[in-house]
Amino acid sequence: MLHCVVLVKQVPDTANITGKVMNDDGTVNRAKLPAVFNSEDRVALELALRVRDRYGGRVSVVTMGPPRASDVLRECLYMGADAVYLVSDRKFAGADTLATSYVLSRAIQKIGPYDLVLAGRQAIDGDTAQVGPQTAEKLGISQVTYAEEVREVADGTITVRRRIDGGYEVVRCRLPALLTVIKDAAEPRPYSARRLMAKKNARSLTELEKMAEDNALLYSDKLVDEYKSRNLFIPTFTTEDLEVDPERCGLKGSPTRVYKIESVVLAGRDRQNIPPTREGLTHLVETLVRDHILG
Repeated sequence: MLHCVVLVKQVPDTANITGKVMNDDGTVNRAKLPAVFNSEDRVALELALRVRDRYGGRVSVVTMGPPRASDVLRECLYMGADAVYLVSDRKFAGADTLATSYVLSRAIQKIGPYDLVLAGRQAIDGDTAQVGPQTAEKLGISQVTYAEEVREVADGTITVRRRIDGGYEVVRCRLPALLTVIKDAAEPRPYSARRLMAKKNARSLTELEKMAEDNALLYSDKLVDEYKSRNLFIPTFTTEDLEVDPERCGLKGSPTRVYKIESVVLAGRDRQNIPPTREGLTHLVETLVRDHILG
């Protein structure tokens, strides 16, 4: 029975940028952007679910982020995850890949024995592709990057096909291991309508506390007990829960600094109106050839 742990991230929707999206310290102003499920992480979850479907076991999902990151965990439940965990604390804010991988490695260890860790190759809000490998290093386990297919899990080993320039290679390593998954590895399954109805009310501690705050007849401790009994409680790990060194978390534990931010504005110059005539089109073609744009 395999235990797969999947690392996912809720990321800013960079396709719909609005407002001031960067803070003065070089960090992303996430409140100004809608949030989405990082696409490669969704594929990693699909691979984990396929491993479970084939070999049995369970799939746990971990995300590190603000309280609203519970949204992406509910999506994981709809896809078929067995358990989800939120890693959230103000002391984690502003973390670079080094601090993030440190906290995630402690969260994985907190969850318990595991056989396989999967993550997307990279997140669209960073494009560093470093968190997965750094997490594997901190866990002291093997890693396979650019994974596109899990071919076999047997006798304490895993065989994986990974993408390389000009083709692919097949590698085998001992478990536990960490895989980073490329976006073309699989087509994520749609949400299960049955699981959506069953899990749509799953809530984290922060969300339950907000419910109690908005309704004087509700008490957060009783809500937690109720949601646990219905298997709808999303556990939250903080610095105290993970017993991490605060100096290695968030901005304090992040040696990476943004040197400078520039807003690039693309503007056209020398605008010309081309009349829809033979002479106008001839002039346009001659101009493009002369400027070496055509020909």
